[in-house]
Amino acid sequence: MTVKISHTNDVQQFFKEASGFNNDAGSSRLKTVINRVLADTARIIEDLEITQDEFWKAVDYINRLGGRHEAGLLVAGLGLEHYLDLLQDAKDEQEGLVGGTPRTIEGPLYVAGAPIAEGEVRMDDDSEEGVATTMFLQGRVTGPDGKPLAGATVDLWHANTKGNYSYFDKSQSEYNLRRRIVTDENGYYRARSIVPSGYGCSPDGPTQEVLDMLGRHGQRPAHIHFFISAPGHRHLTTQINLAGDKYLWDDFAYATRDGLVGDIRFIDDAEAARARGVQGRFAEVDFDFQLQKAPAPQAEQRSKRPRALQQA
Repeated sequence: MTVKISHTNDVQQFFKEASGFNNDAGSSRLKTVINRVLADTARIIEDLEITQDEFWKAVDYINRLGGRHEAGLLVAGLGLEHYLDLLQDAKDEQEGLVGGTPRTIEGPLYVAGAPIAEGEVRMDDDSEEGVATTMFLQGRVTGPDGKPLAGATVDLWHANTKGNYSYFDKSQSEYNLRRRIVTDENGYYRARSIVPSGYGCSPDGPTQEVLDMLGRHGQRPAHIHFFISAPGHRHLTTQINLAGDKYLWDDFAYATRDGLVGDIRFIDDAEAARARGVQGRFAEVDFDFQLQKAPAPQAEQRSKRPRALQQA
């Protein structure tokens, strides 16, 4: 027989005490959130008849998840980060804030403080010469009226040919494949880099452990992350997934969206390569971004989500 006591006054008062409502110190906002978490957790335990063994296995999992620094990966894999985008889309639509390049998830691998350049930059450190395919990425940043935005900042980052990111992958040089570009007078940004690879969750990690139990893979297509910002315009967090990838529309992190697929052209013309200053095959990707006007000054800034900062 199922026993349910979470609705009783004694238990509700107990959770309020545990949430700090019996004192005037601390954060009232956090108290409200914790109280809801406790009450909802209790209901889950009762409704699904969670056993003691299952409960403590979940506690152990949380410990292991934190130990591997994979919480950000798990929330992406379970669709919660994508849900935040869907929720914000719905709020925007309700407020009439529509148009422009779609947002999508940031992911957990941004590092602040990348080198900044005017107009054009090279992103790779040449460590994968002979392995990687050179990629020329360019595009224009415009406002809602389609006019180019000079002086916009394009902050971009992506993986190497092994699907690894600098800073988190200590074998790579500092800020490899991470740059900030200030658009030129015509709103253009240009970057020379390498064609990135997609990646998969670590097969022995806690995120893949859950995905295995859900019957799901943990693979991402090749993609490039962007923060786009300009004075008077709404900050945009987005990424483009590269066309032709096996996992383009089967991204375990649910980042692929209509309007965010980057067509990639592979070119084997020797004369074109010489004109680009490279040898052999290379690739080109063109992608433009359109920003919305900022409804308020705070909309020009990205979220205050905790992020990694490269140490000097």
